Amino acid sequence: MFDVPLLIDGQARPARSNRTFERCNPLTGAPVSRIAAASVEDADAAVAAAQKAFPAWSALGPAERRAYLNKAADMLEARSDEFMALAVETGAAANWYGFNVHLAAEVLREAAAMTTQITGSVIPANMPGNFAMALRQPCGVVLGIAPWNAPIILAARAIAMPLACGNTVVLKASEQSSAVHRLLGQILQEAGLGDGVVNVITNAPEDAPIIVERLIANPAVRRVNFTGSTHVGRIIGELSARHLKPAVLELGGKAPVLVLEDADLEATVKAVAFGAFFNQGQICMSTERILVDERIAEDFIERLVRKVSTLSVGDPSAGQSVLGSMIDAVAATRVQALVDDAVAKGARLLCGGRSEGSLMQATLLDGITPEMRLYREESFGPVAVIIRAQGDEALLALANDSEFGLSAAVFSQNISRALNLAQRMDSGICHINGPTVQDEPQMPFGGVKSSGYGSFGAKASIEHFTQLRWVTVQTSPRDYPI
Repeated sequence: MFDVPLLIDGQARPARSNRTFERCNPLTGAPVSRIAAASVEDADAAVAAAQKAFPAWSALGPAERRAYLNKAADMLEARSDEFMALAVETGAAANWYGFNVHLAAEVLREAAAMTTQITGSVIPANMPGNFAMALRQPCGVVLGIAPWNAPIILAARAIAMPLACGNTVVLKASEQSSAVHRLLGQILQEAGLGDGVVNVITNAPEDAPIIVERLIANPAVRRVNFTGSTHVGRIIGELSARHLKPAVLELGGKAPVLVLEDADLEATVKAVAFGAFFNQGQICMSTERILVDERIAEDFIERLVRKVSTLSVGDPSAGQSVLGSMIDAVAATRVQALVDDAVAKGARLLCGGRSEGSLMQATLLDGITPEMRLYREESFGPVAVIIRAQGDEALLALANDSEFGLSAAVFSQNISRALNLAQRMDSGICHINGPTVQDEPQMPFGGVKSSGYGSFGAKASIEHFTQLRWVTVQTSPRDYPI
């Protein structure tokens, strides 16, 4: 059992009420973490600590902030085993957490490199003797809300660039991966950033609405970033707008892959299987819609079914399975209902389609139509659907027939043809001859439509976590009309 206290002003604290809640292994039901259940007073204390730490942290030179972030990245990698041991919180494979550690360290290092890239500009002024500048300066306290599905990467992303820009942070941890998020906060504390620079709040699931509303409403919180479902993202966006807080929202997806008739089918099969089923399809970029040109559909589907049928599912701690647990049995039941709905309405089950507890087999369905829930709803599970059409324009129309627009991919041996389609895709991200699941810390990462707005990633996020200010210096006498 891992004990998970709050991290406020550099100190490990219980919740003021001493309340706790437990996170259980989704496979066994055994308790894994005993977690402090913060009250609104704890949320206030975390913001107050971040506000108190802001003047000193924001006054540091870029080289000092860079050094702290690089040190934290090294410490994060050195404690990889501790993070991997916490995979039992979500039922994920330990190597998925190991990958998370590696990429999260790179997120911190990329943010460190950005500390000297927060630049302004000199603007020609009409007023004689007036020297005018546009300066980017830290905002204050940034609230980051991170999810459980890539817990180390996405928590690091919620924190890294705000820190690089000179802000202090309150991280609201996920209820499903609180121990991981708390450990990341502890590492940043031990890296010497200073008490209150990073604070971590954990809360019982039933308290999430009141804790989040209290944090966003706090006048000291100047920016909000959230990664999670579109449903919750709408709530975060509405609360932020009500309090005039700019927010970066990276939300759900239903990523399409266009398979043109000239695609390299073996390479496409490998990329699609990875994009659809890696981490049990519990990635916002996961391939959910496979849009195939009719002329090569049968050949492609036969190859894909053969590949997907090899993806065994089971307890990841046994070391024999490619796919591990979903986040809980409730999620598996929800995805099973989507599959059952499609089959009842005429879809053809090609492989998989069965769940047991929190485990679900990799599932492919053909013949999906708009009347089926899987046509439009995000499954966020190990399910992908095949839709056939003939010609580039028909495939593109299907790809854009979605409320979501995060990641997408096009497979073709004609790069100019694929690029033309990619440029007309309603998505924030599009890969040619690569999977929909890709991430690098220096890349602009964000979606359109119901997949959110704003971009994470190095330079792209500087504008979100700084305040642009107009500053002038009058260098000569000037006349006034009164």
